[in-house]
Amino acid sequence: MSDLCIISFPGSDYPPINLQPHQNLSEYLTIKNSPVLFGCRTGICGTCLVEVIGDIPAAKADEKEMLDTLAPNVENARLACQIDVTANVEIRRLENSKDNSYNKV
Repeated sequence: MSDLCIISFPGSDYPPINLQPHQNLSEYLTIKNSPVLFGCRTGICGTCLVEVIGDIPAAKADEKEMLDTLAPNVENARLACQIDVTANVEIRRLENSKDNSYNKV
């Protein structure tokens, strides 16, 4: 079994990347290797809002509060800059539409 976590981006042209467990996504994901965009990298701007499929630790209170504001009806929504990657995950960027709902990008 590999010690690396595979981060994949279904629905995009970006190939999966491998990271060590607990590496910060905001330090390793760039516009060259992922569809995920980052702004503040501290969890307050919401630029890195994504849908995550995979086994990751639950969001902490500050992130949950932000998610309740940004994407209250998106079950797997997370802020990529706050994710503690501990296993293989699929990440899809979420984008706010004109009717204030979120669409997978």
